[in-house]
Amino acid sequence: MNDSFGDFNATQTAGAASEQKGEGILPMLIKQILLLPEGNIELFGMHYAMTTVVAIVRNIETSSTKITYTLEDHTGRLDAHYWLEEGDAHKAPDVMLNNYVRVYGTTRSQGGQKTLMVFKALPVLDPNEVTTHLLEVLNARYKAEAYQEKGGSSGHQNSTMPDFSASQSNALVNGLDAKQQAVFQAIKSNVSEEGIGRKELKGKFSHISDSELNNILEFMISEGHIYSSIDADHFICTM
Repeated sequence: MNDSFGDFNATQTAGAASEQKGEGILPMLIKQILLLPEGNIELFGMHYAMTTVVAIVRNIETSSTKITYTLEDHTGRLDAHYWLEEGDAHKAPDVMLNNYVRVYGTTRSQGGQKTLMVFKALPVLDPNEVTTHLLEVLNARYKAEAYQEKGGSSGHQNSTMPDFSASQSNALVNGLDAKQQAVFQAIKSNVSEEGIGRKELKGKFSHISDSELNNILEFMISEGHIYSSIDADHFICTM
C-alpha cells in the first residue's frame, strides 16, 4: 500500500458518518450495486458499512476536486468518485486505464444514477483476485440467504451473523505490529457513527505514549486502514 489513501475530505467523511449503518465489507458485482436501495449496502436485509468491487477501469477523468473512474465488470458499468483536497492530485490512487482495480466505497445516487464514493482503490496485480472476488460474491449471497432463512435478525448484525469480509479484513491489516493491531481493533470495535476519539484511545492505551499513539494513527491513516470522521480526532475503520 501507499499514501494515496490517507485522510479524506469533508465530503467523504460526512457521507461515511451518515451511511455506516452496519459493519464490515460486502463483496458485490456492479449490477448488485446498481440495484441497491438508496443509501444502503445490504444483502437479504443485512446492512454493511462498505462494499468492494473488482472491475476494469474504462475511463479516468480528473478535475481539481475529484477523480472519476468508470468501472466495468461482466454485469455492468458504474462511475466511482475519489475526492481530492486542494493540491492533492499527486496523491491519486495508483490506478491505470484498462486495468483491473479493487475499489472500497459507499454508494450514492447522483442525477438518478448510482455511483460509488471511493475510500480506497488498489490495482489488482494477481489475476486470481478477479476469480476470488466472484467466489466471495457468491459465498456472501448464499450465506446471507441461509442466515435469513434460519431467522436471522433483519437489518442488524450480531455475533452469530456470517462474516462476509474476513478475507478483505485480514488482507488489510497485514503488516501491523502488535501495538498497531491493538489500536486498529479498538477503532474497529467502536460502532458509533462518529467513530472513536483520540482521547478515548489514549485512555485505553495508557501504556503507549501520546507521541507513539499519534504516530500509529497517522501510519494507519496513510495506509488506508482508518480515516478521520467528524474531525481530526475521531477515527473509523475502513472495513
